[in-house]
Amino acid sequence: MLDCVLAAQIVVIAKEPVPGRVKTRLTPPFTPAQAAALAEASLADTLAAVAEVSVARRVLALDGTPGRWLPPGFDVIGQRGAGLDERIAWALTDAQASLAVPLVLIGMDTPQVTPALLAAAAEPLVSDTADATFGMAEDGGFWLLGLRKIDPDLVLGVPMSRPDTGSRQLARLERAGLRIRRLPELTDVDTVREADRIAAATPGSAFATCLSALRDGAAQVAGTLR
Repeated sequence: MLDCVLAAQIVVIAKEPVPGRVKTRLTPPFTPAQAAALAEASLADTLAAVAEVSVARRVLALDGTPGRWLPPGFDVIGQRGAGLDERIAWALTDAQASLAVPLVLIGMDTPQVTPALLAAAAEPLVSDTADATFGMAEDGGFWLLGLRKIDPDLVLGVPMSRPDTGSRQLARLERAGLRIRRLPELTDVDTVREADRIAAATPGSAFATCLSALRDGAAQVAGTLR
Protein backbone atom coordinates (compact mmCIF):
# COMPACT_ATOMS: atom_id res chain seq x y z
CA MET A 1 0.00 0.00 0.00
CA LEU A 2 1.22 3.50 -0.81
CA ASP A 3 2.53 5.13 2.36
CA CYS A 4 1.16 8.69 2.39
CA VAL A 5 -2.55 8.90 3.24
CA LEU A 6 -4.23 11.26 0.80
CA ALA A 7 -7.20 13.27 2.01
CA ALA A 8 -9.32 12.13 -0.90
CA GLN A 9 -11.87 9.53 -1.90
CA ILE A 10 -11.75 7.11 -4.80
CA VAL A 11 -15.14 6.14 -6.17
CA VAL A 12 -15.60 3.14 -8.46
CA ILE A 13 -18.86 3.23 -10.41
CA ALA A 14 -19.86 -0.24 -11.55
CA LYS A 15 -22.57 -2.69 -12.46
CA GLU A 16 -22.92 -6.04 -10.75
CA PRO A 17 -21.38 -8.51 -13.23
CA VAL A 18 -24.59 -10.33 -14.17
CA PRO A 19 -24.77 -12.27 -17.48
CA GLY A 20 -26.58 -10.30 -20.13
CA ARG A 21 -26.10 -6.95 -18.36
CA VAL A 22 -22.36 -6.42 -18.74
CA LYS A 23 -19.82 -6.61 -21.55
CA THR A 24 -22.47 -7.40 -24.17
CA ARG A 25 -20.09 -6.36 -26.96
CA LEU A 26 -18.01 -9.44 -26.11
CA THR A 27 -20.93 -11.70 -27.08
CA PRO A 28 -20.13 -13.32 -29.41
CA PRO A 29 -17.59 -14.89 -29.38
CA PHE A 30 -18.12 -15.31 -25.63
CA THR A 31 -21.35 -16.37 -24.01
CA PRO A 32 -23.13 -13.92 -21.68
CA ALA A 33 -21.86 -15.92 -18.69
CA GLN A 34 -18.28 -15.78 -19.98
CA ALA A 35 -18.56 -12.05 -20.66
CA ALA A 36 -19.83 -11.58 -17.11
CA ALA A 37 -16.85 -13.54 -15.80
CA LEU A 38 -14.52 -11.18 -17.66
CA ALA A 39 -16.42 -8.19 -16.27
CA GLU A 40 -16.06 -9.60 -12.75
CA ALA A 41 -12.32 -10.08 -13.26
CA SER A 42 -11.97 -6.54 -14.59
CA LEU A 43 -13.88 -5.18 -11.60
CA ALA A 44 -11.80 -7.26 -9.19
CA ASP A 45 -8.54 -5.91 -10.64
CA THR A 46 -9.88 -2.37 -10.47
CA LEU A 47 -10.94 -2.70 -6.85
CA ALA A 48 -7.60 -4.32 -5.95
CA ALA A 49 -5.74 -1.32 -7.40
CA VAL A 50 -7.95 1.11 -5.46
CA ALA A 51 -7.40 -0.89 -2.27
CA GLU A 52 -3.65 -0.30 -2.58
CA VAL A 53 -4.00 3.49 -2.53
CA SER A 54 -3.91 5.12 0.90
CA VAL A 55 -6.87 7.47 0.78
CA ALA A 56 -9.39 8.65 3.34
CA ARG A 57 -12.22 6.59 1.85
CA ARG A 58 -12.90 4.05 -0.88
CA VAL A 59 -16.41 3.89 -2.33
CA LEU A 60 -18.19 1.52 -4.68
CA ALA A 61 -21.20 3.13 -6.37
CA LEU A 62 -22.96 -0.04 -7.41
CA ASP A 63 -25.88 -0.89 -9.64
CA GLY A 64 -26.74 -4.27 -8.13
CA THR A 65 -25.61 -6.35 -5.16
CA PRO A 66 -22.03 -6.80 -3.87
CA GLY A 67 -20.46 -10.20 -4.45
CA ARG A 68 -17.33 -12.21 -3.70
CA TRP A 69 -15.31 -9.79 -5.84
CA LEU A 70 -15.65 -6.94 -3.30
CA PRO A 71 -12.62 -6.67 -0.99
CA PRO A 72 -12.87 -5.21 2.52
CA GLY A 73 -12.42 -1.52 3.07
CA PHE A 74 -15.06 -0.17 0.67
CA ASP A 75 -18.24 1.71 1.46
CA VAL A 76 -21.02 0.69 -0.92
CA ILE A 77 -23.59 3.20 -2.11
CA GLY A 78 -26.38 2.70 -4.61
CA GLN A 79 -26.51 4.46 -7.94
CA ARG A 80 -29.28 6.88 -8.79
CA GLY A 81 -30.33 8.64 -11.94
CA ALA A 82 -31.23 7.48 -15.43
CA GLY A 83 -28.40 8.09 -17.90
CA LEU A 84 -24.74 7.54 -17.16
CA ASP A 85 -24.15 11.28 -16.81
CA GLU A 86 -26.70 11.38 -13.98
CA ARG A 87 -25.29 8.27 -12.30
CA ILE A 88 -21.76 9.73 -12.35
CA ALA A 89 -22.89 13.13 -11.10
CA TRP A 90 -24.94 11.71 -8.23
CA ALA A 91 -22.30 9.14 -7.27
CA LEU A 92 -19.81 11.98 -6.82
CA THR A 93 -22.36 14.14 -5.02
CA ASP A 94 -23.49 11.36 -2.67
CA ALA A 95 -19.93 10.33 -1.85
CA GLN A 96 -18.85 13.87 -1.04
CA ALA A 97 -21.96 14.42 1.08
CA SER A 98 -20.54 11.85 3.51
CA LEU A 99 -16.97 13.15 3.43
CA ALA A 100 -16.10 16.58 2.06
CA VAL A 101 -12.75 15.84 0.43
CA PRO A 102 -11.70 15.69 -3.25
CA LEU A 103 -12.87 12.68 -5.24
CA VAL A 104 -11.51 10.56 -8.05
CA LEU A 105 -14.03 8.47 -10.01
CA ILE A 106 -13.25 5.55 -12.28
CA GLY A 107 -15.26 2.78 -13.88
CA MET A 108 -14.80 -0.98 -14.01
CA ASP A 109 -13.46 -1.19 -17.57
CA THR A 110 -9.75 -0.48 -17.05
CA PRO A 111 -8.30 -3.45 -15.14
CA GLN A 112 -4.82 -2.26 -16.11
CA VAL A 113 -5.11 0.78 -13.82
CA THR A 114 -2.39 0.97 -11.18
CA PRO A 115 -2.26 2.37 -7.65
CA ALA A 116 0.39 4.84 -8.82
CA LEU A 117 -1.92 6.22 -11.52
CA LEU A 118 -4.76 6.62 -9.03
CA ALA A 119 -2.51 8.38 -6.54
CA ALA A 120 -1.29 10.67 -9.32
CA ALA A 121 -4.91 11.56 -10.02
CA ALA A 122 -5.72 12.33 -6.39
CA GLU A 123 -2.55 14.16 -5.28
CA PRO A 124 -3.01 17.37 -7.36
CA LEU A 125 -6.55 17.73 -6.02
CA VAL A 126 -5.41 17.32 -2.44
CA SER A 127 -2.47 19.70 -2.84
CA ASP A 128 -4.66 22.27 -4.63
CA THR A 129 -2.44 22.30 -7.72
CA ALA A 130 -5.41 21.23 -9.88
CA ASP A 131 -9.17 21.52 -9.70
CA ALA A 132 -9.76 18.48 -11.88
CA THR A 133 -7.88 15.44 -13.08
CA PHE A 134 -8.94 13.68 -16.25
CA GLY A 135 -8.05 10.53 -18.17
CA MET A 136 -9.19 10.07 -21.76
CA ALA A 137 -10.00 6.59 -23.04
CA GLU A 138 -8.70 5.34 -26.36
CA ASP A 139 -12.23 4.93 -27.74
CA GLY A 140 -13.04 8.60 -27.22
CA GLY A 141 -14.61 8.28 -23.79
CA PHE A 142 -12.91 8.88 -20.45
CA TRP A 143 -11.74 6.47 -17.79
CA LEU A 144 -11.13 8.85 -14.88
CA LEU A 145 -12.61 12.07 -13.55
CA GLY A 146 -11.29 13.73 -10.41
CA LEU A 147 -12.67 16.89 -8.84
CA ARG A 148 -11.68 19.04 -5.85
CA LYS A 149 -15.23 20.29 -5.46
CA ILE A 150 -18.32 18.56 -6.77
CA ASP A 151 -20.74 20.40 -9.02
CA PRO A 152 -23.23 18.07 -10.75
CA ASP A 153 -23.48 20.52 -13.66
CA LEU A 154 -19.90 19.65 -14.59
CA VAL A 155 -21.21 16.25 -15.75
CA LEU A 156 -24.98 16.45 -16.19
CA GLY A 157 -25.96 16.66 -19.85
CA VAL A 158 -22.65 15.41 -21.26
CA PRO A 159 -23.57 12.79 -23.92
CA MET A 160 -22.18 9.44 -22.84
CA SER A 161 -21.04 6.32 -24.72
CA ARG A 162 -20.09 8.28 -27.83
CA PRO A 163 -16.78 8.74 -29.66
CA ASP A 164 -16.73 12.38 -28.54
CA THR A 165 -17.77 11.84 -24.91
CA GLY A 166 -14.27 12.44 -23.56
CA SER A 167 -13.69 15.60 -25.55
CA ARG A 168 -17.10 16.95 -24.57
CA GLN A 169 -16.48 16.22 -20.90
CA LEU A 170 -13.06 17.85 -21.07
CA ALA A 171 -14.56 20.90 -22.79
CA ARG A 172 -17.14 21.15 -20.00
CA LEU A 173 -14.34 21.27 -17.41
CA GLU A 174 -12.39 23.82 -19.45
CA ARG A 175 -15.42 26.10 -19.87
CA ALA A 176 -15.82 26.09 -16.09
CA GLY A 177 -12.32 27.56 -15.82
CA LEU A 178 -10.90 24.60 -13.90
CA ARG A 179 -7.19 23.85 -13.66
CA ILE A 180 -6.99 20.40 -15.24
CA ARG A 181 -4.27 17.77 -14.84
CA ARG A 182 -4.36 15.18 -17.62
CA LEU A 183 -3.68 11.50 -16.94
CA PRO A 184 -2.41 8.97 -19.52
CA GLU A 185 -4.87 7.60 -22.04
CA LEU A 186 -6.03 4.05 -21.27
CA THR A 187 -7.97 1.42 -23.19
CA ASP A 188 -11.41 0.32 -22.02
CA VAL A 189 -12.42 -3.33 -22.22
CA ASP A 190 -15.25 -3.27 -24.73
CA THR A 191 -14.25 -5.52 -27.61
CA VAL A 192 -12.37 -8.81 -27.87
CA ARG A 193 -9.42 -7.05 -29.47
CA GLU A 194 -9.21 -4.64 -26.56
CA ALA A 195 -9.54 -7.49 -24.07
CA ASP A 196 -6.62 -9.29 -25.70
CA ARG A 197 -4.44 -6.16 -25.62
CA ILE A 198 -5.16 -5.44 -21.97
CA ALA A 199 -4.60 -9.05 -20.93
CA ALA A 200 -1.26 -9.09 -22.76
CA ALA A 201 -0.21 -5.92 -20.91
CA THR A 202 -1.24 -7.27 -17.47
CA PRO A 203 0.07 -10.83 -17.16
CA GLY A 204 -0.96 -12.43 -13.89
CA SER A 205 -3.95 -10.14 -13.40
CA ALA A 206 -7.38 -11.57 -12.66
CA PHE A 207 -8.51 -10.32 -16.06
CA ALA A 208 -5.64 -11.95 -17.98
CA THR A 209 -6.08 -15.20 -16.04
CA CYS A 210 -9.81 -15.28 -16.73
CA LEU A 211 -9.39 -14.56 -20.44
CA SER A 212 -6.70 -17.25 -20.74
CA ALA A 213 -8.93 -19.80 -19.00
CA LEU A 214 -11.81 -19.01 -21.35
CA ARG A 215 -9.54 -19.32 -24.38
CA ASP A 216 -8.13 -22.62 -23.10
CA GLY A 217 -11.62 -23.96 -22.45
CA ALA A 218 -12.76 -23.07 -25.95
CA ALA A 219 -9.67 -24.73 -27.43
CA GLN A 220 -10.30 -27.91 -25.45
CA VAL A 221 -13.92 -28.03 -26.60
CA ALA A 222 -12.84 -27.48 -30.19
CA GLY A 223 -10.32 -30.31 -29.85
CA THR A 224 -12.98 -32.78 -28.75
CA LEU A 225 -15.05 -31.95 -31.83
CA ARG A 226 -12.33 -32.78 -34.34
